[in-house]
Amino acid sequence: MAELTFQESFRTHGFLVEIEGTQCPVTKVTGLSEGTTETIEQPDGGSSTVHKIAGAVFKFETLTLERNVDGSRFDDLFKDWFSEMFQLNGNTRNSQVRRNGAIIKLENGVEVLRFAFYGAWIKSSKFSDLEAGSSGLFKQTLELEHDGLERVS
Repeated sequence: MAELTFQESFRTHGFLVEIEGTQCPVTKVTGLSEGTTETIEQPDGGSSTVHKIAGAVFKFETLTLERNVDGSRFDDLFKDWFSEMFQLNGNTRNSQVRRNGAIIKLENGVEVLRFAFYGAWIKSSKFSDLEAGSSGLFKQTLELEHDGLERVS
């Protein structure tokens, strides 16, 4: 048998989202960015040199989760979080209702990477269109704003 001479890359399937210790199955995660900052161009007086330096503001992308709506306890988890933030009677708490969590990358059922996010709140929750002639799955898409995302393992 031939010997493998390179390290195989991880696949993009096989992952979980963990929110306040509860592992939730999701079908897609986007926005796994460790952050970005602006670039400031600083001219050097008297020469044609321009130095590039980092700006003072560090920003994180919106974390987007897509999940199947299936009647499980996870439907209630996200519904309750959203309801706690935005109530129709006007007593909203908006971005005050925050949760910590993680995106866990699994390879053959074993955790190989973990991205922790902090102080997340639901910016948007929307559902698939309903269509009588379709056999598609009913999905929920959640946009989470957060105070930071870091790779912890």
